[in-house]
Amino acid sequence: MSLKETLEAKIEGWRPRTSRLVKEYGDVKISDVSIGQAIGGARGVKMLVTDISYLDPNEGIRFRGYTIPETLAMLPKVPGREMPYVEGHIWLLLTGEVPTEAQTLELVEDLKRRRGLPDYVKAALRALPSDTHPMAMFSAGIVAMERESEFVKAYNEGLGKMDYWRPTLEDALNLWAKLPELAAFIYRLKYKNDEQIPADPSLDFGGNFAHMMGIPEPYDDVARLYFILHSDHESGNVSAHTGHLVASALSDVYYAASAMIDGLAGPLHGLANQEVLRWIQGVMEKMGGAEPTEEKMKEFVWETLNSGQVIPGFGHAVLRKTDPRYMEQRNFCLKHLPDDPIFKYVDMLYKVVPPILEEQGKAKNPWPNVDAQSGVIQWHYGLREYDFYTVLFGVGRALGVMSNIVWDRALGYPIERPKSVTTAMLEEAAGIA
Repeated sequence: MSLKETLEAKIEGWRPRTSRLVKEYGDVKISDVSIGQAIGGARGVKMLVTDISYLDPNEGIRFRGYTIPETLAMLPKVPGREMPYVEGHIWLLLTGEVPTEAQTLELVEDLKRRRGLPDYVKAALRALPSDTHPMAMFSAGIVAMERESEFVKAYNEGLGKMDYWRPTLEDALNLWAKLPELAAFIYRLKYKNDEQIPADPSLDFGGNFAHMMGIPEPYDDVARLYFILHSDHESGNVSAHTGHLVASALSDVYYAASAMIDGLAGPLHGLANQEVLRWIQGVMEKMGGAEPTEEKMKEFVWETLNSGQVIPGFGHAVLRKTDPRYMEQRNFCLKHLPDDPIFKYVDMLYKVVPPILEEQGKAKNPWPNVDAQSGVIQWHYGLREYDFYTVLFGVGRALGVMSNIVWDRALGYPIERPKSVTTAMLEEAAGIA
């Protein structure tokens, strides 16, 4: 079956499950909200639903139930390369099924037909001041294409609610196809004197992105791995939740994806990878660039902690083991860049920091997260503009966010509208005079 036929069958089988939960079990409590949760950003409150991914405390992110190692092993591989097609991962996120090679190649060709960044988007980006942040350019480029929305056209023609997902899927496919070109265009506009490299019609999602960036192999596999690893992280993180929230108002995916990128741009979210790399380079500078020893690194880590600072890239709010996204990137580094000086520092930190944090006793999870490794690979392959790293994150995150939006429309989820309370109400509930 085709992607749309497979997805339609999945949706038809899923709708009764959601309807039954609302009608027969709508009063069942899944979380009691505390004052601390209400003030503290609703952390840990179970009030969002997604089947696209789940953050397992022990196994890390699961895509449609599959761990990251399982996902990378099962998805069809690009011939002659180590990593899977990003297009196959899109199929998995949408349908919950691992695609065959034929289904994957069908989607590869479908997205190729949808490529092509409109000239008006290029003109709009070129008109921005040269010091505009690449994430602002990325968000602007996405929302500029809103005029292309198939959902808006169908909605204005009176499309039935249960069919909203169909043009939403068209919008998602169209936007996914254009994101690599948009990202590469911004990179070469901002950092390479606007010397653009045309798309290669023979290449897949990740391969074509690396080609347009002007970075040779094996950066194509770096791109495939990076986009897959960053594609989704449940619904509660800022970027995923923002995309869901905006789309819940029936705003099309261009508006939702642009807003998602805006949330991702914050230093408490998507900027973390560049902050970690900057910190590691600062450590290297303090150590005079010498190859790190365990003894010297332990001494530095303790000095950092005792001064009241933290070790960036270590710890996670949910995970209770090393982030599998970190491990997959570490495995890539061990194979392709074991002698990279920055990687040697990262690897030494991986060996010495967790035992020290456990001894200190303050960190619930002393293990490294994905941000501790991400920037090192980009730097090694010549992508050394910190500000662009989050754009890469955004290309990947759009895969999961828009898959979620397609399903939100398919299941008829309503506009999101939590209820607010006043501080006085909280004081009254707490018994404060």
